[in-house]
Amino acid sequence: MIDLSKISTVAPDNIDKNKIKKKLKKLQDYIAEMQEKMYAEKKQSLLVIFQGMDSSGKDGSTDNVFRECSPIAINVKGYGKPTEEEFAHDFLWRVHQHAPKKGMIQVFVRSHYEDILVQRVHKWISEEQVDKRINAINAFEELLAFDNNTTIVKCYLHLSQAHQQEKLQERIDKPEKNWKHNSNDWKEAKRWDEYRDAYHDVLNRCNSIPWNIIPADQRWYRNYCAAKLVAETLEKMNPQFPIMSIEDLKV
Repeated sequence: MIDLSKISTVAPDNIDKNKIKKKLKKLQDYIAEMQEKMYAEKKQSLLVIFQGMDSSGKDGSTDNVFRECSPIAINVKGYGKPTEEEFAHDFLWRVHQHAPKKGMIQVFVRSHYEDILVQRVHKWISEEQVDKRINAINAFEELLAFDNNTTIVKCYLHLSQAHQQEKLQERIDKPEKNWKHNSNDWKEAKRWDEYRDAYHDVLNRCNSIPWNIIPADQRWYRNYCAAKLVAETLEKMNPQFPIMSIEDLKV
């Protein structure tokens, strides 16, 4: 049972920030190295999902974790409000078409979980629909994992309410951050408790492929934890460069 109130949003006191940043660089290089092998191998794929409250650092995590990766073997898809076309289909339609093909890394910045978070908090769907969507999501993720050899890494960026307020205010105070400001974000922030309740349900019921809780109040530690998780996952996947057979080597 995941209880976010019992999980810290910051790094342990004994963690050295400078050492962590050096470790992050090594992890970034390792992820790029493993990405190249997986792209060449074309036998498996990786889907990384970043979910979290507004201002938790989904974009920043994506940028830092995959900074050294080749753009030819990674795709990033962000999910906002569905378009009219997307609304006309089932809620997974817009997601399934971005599932990674073998050899690729796919990152979801927000994801199919938005459809049982935002819509639930605003009561745009019934609790019966929520239950059915949870079942559909579990089946969808299992399909990707077992039918297409896709490894799924699900990250919840665990941000404190106080830090969210600081980040939203930063978008107003810093000119270079003004472009991120959206007055509606402040309205959504007032629904903190409702979103936390919805997330608790998601984290505990959409768990056939488990969630990873990433402390998100400090960028440097958040980026390191996310990169370490991805690097360890790629190590377990163990992609290999294809080796030519003797017949292939003949001219």
